Amino acid sequence: MSRGALQPSQQKLAEKLTILNDRGIGMLTRIYNIKKACGDPKAKPSYLIDKNLESAVKFIVRKFPAIETRNNNQQLAQLQKEKSEILKNLALYYFTFVDVMEFKDHVCELLNTIDACQVFFDITVNFDLTKNYLDLVVTYITLMMLLSRIEERKAIIGLYNYAHEMTHGSSDREYPRLGQMIVDYENPLKKMMEEFVPHGKSLQDALVSLQMVYPRRNLSADQWRNAQLLSLISAPSTMLNPAQSDTMPCEYLSLDTMEKWIVFGFILCHAALNTDPAALSLWKLALQSSSCLCLFRDEVFHIHKAAEDLFVNIRGYNKRVNDIRECKESALSHAGSMHRERRKFLRSALKELATVLADQPGLLGPKALFVFMALSFARDEIIWLLRHADNIQKKSTDDFIDKHIAELIFYMEELRAHVRKYGPVMQRYYVQYLSGFDAVVLNELVQNLSVCPEDESIIMSSFVNTMTSLSVKQVEDGEVFDFRGMRLDWFRLQAYTSVSKASLGLADHRELGKMMNTIIFHTKMADSLVEMLVETSDVSIFCFYSRAFEKMFQQCLELPSHCTHELCPEERHHIGDRSLSLCNMFLDEMAKQARNLITDICTEQCTLSDQLLPKHCAKTISQAVNKKSKKQTGKKGEPEREKPGVESMRKNRLLVTNLDKLHTALSELCFSINYVPNMMVWEHTFTPREYLTSHLEIRFTKSIVGMTMYNQATQEIAKPSELLTSVRAYMTVLQSIENYVQIDITRVFNNVLLQQTQHLDSHGEPTITSLYTNWYLETLLRQVSNGHIAYFPAMKAFVNLPTENELTFNAEEYSDISEMRSLSELLGPYGMKFLSESLMWHISSQVAELKKLVVDNVEVLTQMRTSFDKPDHMAALFKRLTSVDSVLKRMTIIGVILSFRSLAQEALRDVLSCHIPFLVSSVEDFKDHIPRETDMKVAMNVYELSSAAGLPCEIDPALVVALSSQKSENISPEEEYKIACLLMVFVAVSMPTLASNVMSQYSPAIEGHCNNIHCLAKAINQIAAALFTIHKGSIEDRLKELKAFFISNTFTTQHLASSSLLKIGQETDKSTTRNRESVYLLLDMIVQESPFLTMDLLESCFPYVLLRNAYHAVYKQSVSSSA
Repeated sequence: MSRGALQPSQQKLAEKLTILNDRGIGMLTRIYNIKKACGDPKAKPSYLIDKNLESAVKFIVRKFPAIETRNNNQQLAQLQKEKSEILKNLALYYFTFVDVMEFKDHVCELLNTIDACQVFFDITVNFDLTKNYLDLVVTYITLMMLLSRIEERKAIIGLYNYAHEMTHGSSDREYPRLGQMIVDYENPLKKMMEEFVPHGKSLQDALVSLQMVYPRRNLSADQWRNAQLLSLISAPSTMLNPAQSDTMPCEYLSLDTMEKWIVFGFILCHAALNTDPAALSLWKLALQSSSCLCLFRDEVFHIHKAAEDLFVNIRGYNKRVNDIRECKESALSHAGSMHRERRKFLRSALKELATVLADQPGLLGPKALFVFMALSFARDEIIWLLRHADNIQKKSTDDFIDKHIAELIFYMEELRAHVRKYGPVMQRYYVQYLSGFDAVVLNELVQNLSVCPEDESIIMSSFVNTMTSLSVKQVEDGEVFDFRGMRLDWFRLQAYTSVSKASLGLADHRELGKMMNTIIFHTKMADSLVEMLVETSDVSIFCFYSRAFEKMFQQCLELPSHCTHELCPEERHHIGDRSLSLCNMFLDEMAKQARNLITDICTEQCTLSDQLLPKHCAKTISQAVNKKSKKQTGKKGEPEREKPGVESMRKNRLLVTNLDKLHTALSELCFSINYVPNMMVWEHTFTPREYLTSHLEIRFTKSIVGMTMYNQATQEIAKPSELLTSVRAYMTVLQSIENYVQIDITRVFNNVLLQQTQHLDSHGEPTITSLYTNWYLETLLRQVSNGHIAYFPAMKAFVNLPTENELTFNAEEYSDISEMRSLSELLGPYGMKFLSESLMWHISSQVAELKKLVVDNVEVLTQMRTSFDKPDHMAALFKRLTSVDSVLKRMTIIGVILSFRSLAQEALRDVLSCHIPFLVSSVEDFKDHIPRETDMKVAMNVYELSSAAGLPCEIDPALVVALSSQKSENISPEEEYKIACLLMVFVAVSMPTLASNVMSQYSPAIEGHCNNIHCLAKAINQIAAALFTIHKGSIEDRLKELKAFFISNTFTTQHLASSSLLKIGQETDKSTTRNRESVYLLLDMIVQESPFLTMDLLESCFPYVLLRNAYHAVYKQSVSSSA
């Protein structure tokens, strides 16, 4: 043999095919990114959009590739300044195009070598060799087509070469060839049709070998269903038998890949369509299945138009053109429905497969082929739908909208999870399979070979030895298997035995090829499960169809993880950011949908709970009473109202209520949220449950505030008891969410409800605490001040008074014991403290005004303080007083506010005694046993603790704090003390004027007065105690001083009041004395409210017999008026 003769065994076809295929994908990635960058104004090279350079760029493109730079200085003058920047910034683009040219050279060289070696191709025998050959051809075609789609390619190459020539004095050495390639491949398919004429036979042989594979894969859903494809339970007797096929790797080969091979392959070797019926059959079947093919990522190729444009200009191809048009009509009419039915079948098939394998994971061993076939089939259908939905050529789009696509992806993920989880089970099975069966069968085949050269014999023997040495113990010991070397050796062996005149021809020993293909599959089951999952179920292409992704997948997310290439690392960040944003968006959307469903359920439950409120039973009771009292008439009466609970009575199991539908939808959605605890995406961890938790917190907060139904214009608000009922119903629903998703709903309650006890929530929005505080202060208590509402001590509630203008609300329904307890439940100790502080702020403002009135009358009051035993002088001094009515009115307002606060405190104590009885009793015991020598500051801290628990205190700490803030630096403590004393005097001498008021009549039924003057007792006691406590000292000294204050000052006040009230008895004017007895009772109320005054002290200045007579008179008057 001559030295220049071709040595097939030395050509390293397997190695070259492997390297060039990998490099081809890298080159595709780089060219794709250049195309996208040039199509994006933000990423496009600035030189291509600069208006100043526009004429120069157009000149270069027009003259490309022969650009005369020296004679066209005027057109290219603008580029002189930018030449260094152009070289720097366009180098990556330019040398990428150079790399494409070099890749093309290597591919052409390899294709020529393959033709020279007359390689035998059959996908069913030398699978790896045939697949890699066809992949390389398609990659080469795709690359050149993508290159031709970059509109700015001439401008980029021409700009770079011009800058290079201006800088270095000569063109780049690659520029002539590169420029010619760009010109030659303006129409890449037409050029390559000419280029592939010598390669036609090899390509045709490889493509025609698909006739045993592609038609079998491209069946309708009915044919799949009749064959019971992918079913493990259709033949129970064979369930444990291993799934076998003569073409194992072809069973899960991508349908999309095969269609690209066929379409592009037969475009290049189109002569086969006229001579080979098998080729024509494959061609037509592929054209009928799709209207477009994926070039790379989201770049598509419209088959029929391109093929028709190419063939229409070829003489004698009219029949082929007609075939293309017929296939186009068929694809547009039937392909959509065919693929829709396939997806429908695959959903049920994958569900069944996943369910059986979840119950019997041991079947993953013998039925592994079914799993990867199922994944591959589903992946192909998803990608087909995605590609065609984004490139619809048909008016009717129903076939391209699949609301159940998320379900199909979910079942794919279920199968993937089973494979990942039970990988050791599969390893154990196939290690035994390889060593116990495959090694034996392969050894027999090798022994029976008539001719086996030494090199091939060595490789075959190494296969047998490798498999024979395997044992289950290796799996149990966790040993990592690696059969990549064995698979590469088989690839090499295919290349050696597939060339013409090979000593051992694989074409003559097909059984050997089929057996080795099966063994290779078994080795992948032992060491490459993850790679197999990627090969058969990777749907990372979704990353490049973000709009379609948003439309198609609202409830499921499959993240891209294998869509970058090491030859284009710069796109990693861009794809990563896009993936993260999509992941965040879809998880957020799923959480929103779950939240909306939960909200609807809560609304339904709140409606049902509302039916159980006591206010709704009145009508039912009324109907029952009327039915008993009245005789039945012939006419039908009013229809009976449905009682709560009727909705749970069902006569038919098929009857589905709206609540049932909501729960069903919620359970399905929550299952997907709860499917994985965490998701790793581009080194970021996503926790789906946290999305739901955060949305529930936000919605719960808005719902609570919304359920108050507060209307600022009309000042309407929900009753606390009704709001509490709704909140409890809402919380019950939220607690049930734990049955669907593993979230800590208690954390949601704590976060939301604690925020509602504050004035504003974390978003700065009003809370129920601020709404109710504002309503009680600005609406209820303001109407009390206006005389429309009175406080009834006997009922412990505020009650509407009959007036001309009826109020829009019933005060009793918002202030009785049950409502105040409900308010305490809702607001909690923090919220009630805020309510108290707001009340005290109003009291402090009233006290500030009272002090101003005292200062205005300080001289008169000072004289009256020491002249209580001089009636005539007192009468003269009294006439000099100003704002007497204002003092009484302001003190009454303070008393009303303090009465409301006592109701709130009592309700809080009742609520806390139910929730934390032992803690409340401990606080109460602590308060009752404060040592007398305790410092006043410490004592006030104890009182503050007690007040927070709702316990009554001798000195109100909140009132002390509020009044302390009024201390002025300009007034000495002695003056403050004097003003406090004179304030009591002012109140005392003003009290007799109350007798002339019609509304001052005491009512035994309500144990108070309709004008709320009975609240004066609480106001006098608590204001006096707070004002005096402001002076520092020990509690014992302060209590002594406080008692002394009451004994001296109140004694003086009582004397003043007594003398003033006794003077009423001497009045002859009935209008002045009409309610004398009712006013007398105020003195008794002051003593009863005070922790320091006693009846003995009162007896010394106001005879008890007068009180007794006063009580007798008011009760007698009450009986007579009622009669």
